[in-house]
Amino acid sequence: MLEELERRNYSNSTKRAYLRIIEELAQYFHRSPDQLGPENIREYIAHLFRDRKLSGNSVNQTVGALRFFFVKMLKRSWTPGDIPFPKKRIRLPVIWSPDEVAQLINSAITPFHRTILMTLYATGLRRAELAQLKLTDIDAQRMVLRVQEGKGCKDRDIVLSPHLLDELRDHYRRLVRKPAVWLFPGGRWHNADDPISDKVVWQACRGAAQRAGIRKPLHPHTLRHCFATHLLESGADLRTIQLLLGHASLKDTAIYVHLSQRHLGATASPLDALPIFQGKTDPSGAK
Repeated sequence: MLEELERRNYSNSTKRAYLRIIEELAQYFHRSPDQLGPENIREYIAHLFRDRKLSGNSVNQTVGALRFFFVKMLKRSWTPGDIPFPKKRIRLPVIWSPDEVAQLINSAITPFHRTILMTLYATGLRRAELAQLKLTDIDAQRMVLRVQEGKGCKDRDIVLSPHLLDELRDHYRRLVRKPAVWLFPGGRWHNADDPISDKVVWQACRGAAQRAGIRKPLHPHTLRHCFATHLLESGADLRTIQLLLGHASLKDTAIYVHLSQRHLGATASPLDALPIFQGKTDPSGAK
């Protein structure tokens, strides 16, 4: 299976996820997956929802891996109905205000973590994309940051904030051993030849959130959502935000319209137009 995934140029994270999913399927039934049929797959999907309490997005990835294994690898003549994708629940992400983001950055445990948080918010990168940044991805002449082989193996350029450029230069000067390749080298003292794992990005977010004391959910993707929402509130158009985020479809970007205070605040409730409220002062003090 790994050879077929590599032949199709799947990303490393997708390859790891697909192999893990097939291994878990075999462990659940205590037999080789190629001996299983559609009824077994439907039972397993129900188990993921009922017993493991997985989300629709997680189960969708499992279904994608199972379809790849049974249809692409084993050449089973199954229809999409044999391994259906479950209905996804659409949840709006939690957005932190600019003041809360500033408090988060200032609450970073270490300068290294501070730079990670600033980069996440200033660029809207996914955590895996941040971990794979190279020194050569910084183009100070054009003031852009190059993302190589992001999600879907697509490259893109992102605007490079002057404040972020200054922070990245300070970050480089702070490193005891100057890296040759990676912007965020791994290892306990950040002196390894390999980049950090995305777990380090999680740790930076979790540690700063605890110190900031703001009782809102936070994970690395939260800062990506904040990046897009705050851009929209400051007047950027959806198409530009789509390109910066690397979204394949504008529909994926349109969710931020639901989160923008500028768009929400420009819409009045029909309750306020009823005659019973004419001439009365609203709670904000306006007539």
